[in-house]
Amino acid sequence: MTLHPDWRDIPEAARGCVLALGNFDGVHRGHAHLLHAAHSARPDAPLGVVTFEPHPRALFRPDDPPFRLTPSPVRAALLAGLGVRHIVEIRFDAAFSDLTADAFVRDVLHGSLGAVHVACGVDFAFGHRRGGNATLLASLCETLGIGLSLVPPLMDGSGPISSSRVRRALQDGYPERASELLGRPWAITGVVAHGDKRGRTIGFPTANVALGAHLEPARGVYAVRARLADGRVVAGVANIGRRPTVAEGAISRLEAHLFDFEGDLYGQEIAVSLHEFLRAEQKFESFDALRAQIVADAAHARAALDPWSGLSA
Repeated sequence: MTLHPDWRDIPEAARGCVLALGNFDGVHRGHAHLLHAAHSARPDAPLGVVTFEPHPRALFRPDDPPFRLTPSPVRAALLAGLGVRHIVEIRFDAAFSDLTADAFVRDVLHGSLGAVHVACGVDFAFGHRRGGNATLLASLCETLGIGLSLVPPLMDGSGPISSSRVRRALQDGYPERASELLGRPWAITGVVAHGDKRGRTIGFPTANVALGAHLEPARGVYAVRARLADGRVVAGVANIGRRPTVAEGAISRLEAHLFDFEGDLYGQEIAVSLHEFLRAEQKFESFDALRAQIVADAAHARAALDPWSGLSA
């Protein structure tokens, strides 16, 4: 897979793709459905994706809390795993947001990228003030000789599978529902940083990872698995939140205690996947009470992550 960060500088080898269009945040089962439709329409052409970075919502609603399901590098890796050979990651800034819908198709998709076929959802909107819709896209593609697939959303018993539904499931404390929509457990990826090391004093050292631009799921304790930089997957228990017993008012972060693990993870990138929400975050009257609860949480997490459950990171 090759990532192209500038749509105006595309090598000849990356032109002539069938291109799926969208934000692809989360790379969920609906996105995989769209990519399959794109490939099926032109199996003779390389499969590519046109996406945006940052997410347009970050430009238009900068004061919103963090909401991303997948940072750009994670999104790229997941798309590559679905057979995408070229990712055109358009920088979505004020200048690009002023580009008209007509110019997006003529100058970007046709002129620069040389698309032979494009695929998108039936509700895909594009161009300045979202002025372009499926009808306009179909007309422009026909004029320019570009094939088009308007792909209905993938549905389950609750409706269309979408990034919004994944976010809602995580914020409501149902990571297993998010996993069903994604086709894999949702993970927070980041570099392990030094914390206050209080966990060591009560026998539960933790790997501390900032949430960064990630969506903040329901605050509380989770059964997790962590994929380490060397590829190992280690089960554990994690708290996501502000640690009210020891640091009231602090910024939320993830603290993961990995079972039966010894080693130095500082400075390494890990991916911590959420498997089961065990309890909401709460404040304890003493460190002894906190430690007793962590012991119970760890036992609960071990049972939830029993290898016979068939879960994977």
